[in-house]
Amino acid sequence: MLKTDKLFKAGTLCSAGIIGALMIALFACLFTSSADAWKEFGIGFLWSGEWDPTADRYGALPALAGTMITTTIALIVALPPAFTAALYLSEAPPSVGKVLSQAIDLLAAIPSIIYGMWGFFVLVPIMQDYVKPFFIETLGLDRLPIIGGLLGSDPSGYGFLTAGLILALMILPYICAIMRDVFKMTPPMLRESAFGVGCTRWETAKDIVMKYGFRGLLGGVFIGLGRALGETMAVLFVIGNLTEVPTGIFDAGTTIAATLANNFAEAQGLQQSVLFALGLILLALSFSIQVFAQYYLIKTSAKRGEGAKA
Repeated sequence: MLKTDKLFKAGTLCSAGIIGALMIALFACLFTSSADAWKEFGIGFLWSGEWDPTADRYGALPALAGTMITTTIALIVALPPAFTAALYLSEAPPSVGKVLSQAIDLLAAIPSIIYGMWGFFVLVPIMQDYVKPFFIETLGLDRLPIIGGLLGSDPSGYGFLTAGLILALMILPYICAIMRDVFKMTPPMLRESAFGVGCTRWETAKDIVMKYGFRGLLGGVFIGLGRALGETMAVLFVIGNLTEVPTGIFDAGTTIAATLANNFAEAQGLQQSVLFALGLILLALSFSIQVFAQYYLIKTSAKRGEGAKA
């Protein structure tokens, strides 16, 4: 029995080590392949807005800013309905909750290219014919000093807002499914105790359920964030693929993943190295967000009543 335990411990240690080795190998491979780009442009590559393949001048700012804008829009739009839907499904009668839960799980199984095609044929015309004219022509928000600059003035249906809405629709099922399972993991005794002292359903969800499953809720958010950061095909259909520094959420642009998909097949020499550098930036960005999330959980564990090692 003792020998079996040692073998199991060794196997799990090897599995964990393989994951760490793969992460290091990915960083090393991308850094080596992008060495020419970093040597040519230096750290200024990160905030340079140039993208001129004919002159071999490149900058990461248009794609990096586009990635951050679309991801932020997606999270802002997706989080409220995902949270409320998950809360409802955790409290709904089984006959209703089971059917709706399966429907949400099916949404998560739809390929991203289908979302992109739907966005191209349905959402882009709606944005062009109704949404953008309403904000720009009817409300005149583009003429306001600050808001107008944030909106932009591109009349086409393509742009960061359209891409963000598509991403929100894509990540919503993932976030909702994880939050739903986290809510259901809360011990019934905690819920009943809260109801027993006079808490409402909302107070129970806010003060008991959310605090008990905070790690799981944050994990669901970051899974959705990771999906939004790296999404390629759906964004490629609706963002406009314009390599310029964004000025507003209505403007067409690009993301890191879309830039890689658009240019990698034909890229050679320095341009290929630049694309590897963009991939390294995307990987580092995703990794940094996960590290920050874990650091935040450790620092705030005492406030949530968790142990020091939780």
